[in-house]
Amino acid sequence: MHPIERLRYVARATGYPQGAIVAEAARALASFTSDPQGLVTACRRLVSRHPGSAPLVWLCARVLCAGDPRAEIRDVLVELDEDRTSRELAHSLPEDATVVVLGWPELIGEALPRRGDLGVLVIDVLSEGSGLVRRLLEDDCDADDVPLAGLGAAVADADIVLLEAGAIGPAEFLGVSGSRAAAAVARHAGVPVWLVAGVGRTLPERMWQPLRDRAIGDDPWDCDDEVVPLDLIDRVIGPKGPQSVADALRRTDCPVAPELFKGDVL
Repeated sequence: MHPIERLRYVARATGYPQGAIVAEAARALASFTSDPQGLVTACRRLVSRHPGSAPLVWLCARVLCAGDPRAEIRDVLVELDEDRTSRELAHSLPEDATVVVLGWPELIGEALPRRGDLGVLVIDVLSEGSGLVRRLLEDDCDADDVPLAGLGAAVADADIVLLEAGAIGPAEFLGVSGSRAAAAVARHAGVPVWLVAGVGRTLPERMWQPLRDRAIGDDPWDCDDEVVPLDLIDRVIGPKGPQSVADALRRTDCPVAPELFKGDVL
């Protein structure tokens, strides 16, 4: 496939796991490493077409700031392949717990089949919950499909609420619609809220703010994602296991590359 066509294919891809999109984006960018201006344009196109993806911003910022972009791409692919977040989550969950999840989160969805002792209440957000329930039942997991109207009751009846971050900033994170309501109900009911965040999800302020603005836009109530305050989170589960929110924020390795957000390239 021609490099430009491959880039367009990745830029237009929707509905795929973040890990797969970022890995394909990294391979597409490898064709532009000898053309600095073309590399910047390619990165802008990818970020513009996937406005809520912190891992894609992380990839592009690292490549643009690297002395050897091709070597940096190899390092990124290794880090994605070795991301232990799902395993750490599966290991950290208490025995026989009842957990609430929203929709079909990528990393949480990988972790749950490893733990057949859990009860999983899946809130049917964006019409994705039913698919995850079927997958869990096929793996002999105890899972129930909960309509969005039952979110509050399910959270109040759970032992843990699991939310997944598409991006994390200094004081907020981007999660699927319904995450803020689930976290707020959990805080009121005294139910712990765990935020699951794989590699490349935590951004510095100068990279978080433009991502946030693009992802949410002027009508936040019409978006598939929403911004949630981090003070509603009790624990962050990442590649190094459970951490406090403060400790998790210290592990960002995304450099600042403001040229990523200078104009839209579609």
